[in-house]
Order: sequence, then structure tokens, then C-alpha cells
Amino acid sequence: MARWAPGASDRLQRAAMELFAEDGFEATTVAAIAERAGVTERTFFRYFTDKREVLFAGEEEFEGVFVDAIAAAPEGTSLNGLLVAALDAGGRVLQDLRGRDFARARNDIITANEQLQERELLKLAKLSRAVTAALVARGAGQVPARLAGDLVVSVFGAAFARWVAPGETRDLVELQRDGLAAVSELTPVEAG
Repeated sequence: MARWAPGASDRLQRAAMELFAEDGFEATTVAAIAERAGVTERTFFRYFTDKREVLFAGEEEFEGVFVDAIAAAPEGTSLNGLLVAALDAGGRVLQDLRGRDFARARNDIITANEQLQERELLKLAKLSRAVTAALVARGAGQVPARLAGDLVVSVFGAAFARWVAPGETRDLVELQRDGLAAVSELTPVEAG
């Protein structure tokens, strides 16, 4: 086994995903992942702290895409415009970086394991807090920012579930935009 194999991180992730799908998350060991990837267990631990991290690697970077989109929006952008910017950026990165097949496989693994579901919910709660903080930094009030942070996660989650559903062909950004449109239908402005 190669000690410093090029592309080891990608091979480890691919091997782990294959084994999780074949044998289940619980039954898959780090040793089996390393063996399938053609590296040592020590090499595995250079990239991931444990086998769960294979599924959650890049979490901070993904969160940063949403936050950076909010920060980079032009001055005077409405709260809704900031949400669109954040969702569009996050959706593009997810579909371009990993693609639908990877996201679908990852989702199947997570939904089959209660502990992984909890970890995914924690990741989404952290994303909501980060979006809230970014909106407050842009001048939004605490309450609207908090509601908007939760809304981003809700719209993302609903769009993601549709995106990874069998037979779905629309892109994630389009599905997120549909979700935002549906939210506006839920809260119509009443004539005074």
C-alpha cells in the first residue's frame, strides 16, 4: 500500500461510499475502507477523523459558500435577494462539485442511519446560524435574520430532497427557486 498515494482522499471517499452502500455504514470499518482505497489506515486518518467524516467532509466550506454569497452581494440588496444569492451559490456548488449521483448515494446512507441523520440535522442547524449571522452583519434585524436563516435551510432541504428523488431532472438551483416561490405563496401580502 502506498504511503503518500496521490488522490488518496478521493479514493478513500469513493471506497467508503461503495462500502457503505454494499455493507451498510455500521458494518463498514476504517480498515476495509483503507484496503479498498489501496492505502493504510494511517493514511485514512490523515484525511478523516473517523468514517462519519467521509460523509461530512467539506461542511465548513459548503457553509462558507452561503455566507460568502451574502457578504459579496451588492450594497442595498434586499433580504430576499440575499437569500436568493446564498441559495443559488450553495446549490451551484453542490451540484457542480459532487453531482446528483454522489448526493443521492450520500443521502441514502444518511437516511438509513439514525446517528447520521442527527449529524446532518446539526450541520443544517449550523448552516442556519451562519446564514443568520451573515445577514445580521449585512444589517438585517435579529428576528428577520433568524427567520431567513431557517428559511434558507428549509428551502434548501426541500429542494435537495426533490433533486435526489428518482427521475428528477431539474437542477438544484431551479428547485430552490421554486421553493422560494412556494414560500411567497404561503405568505401573501394582504391589502390594507
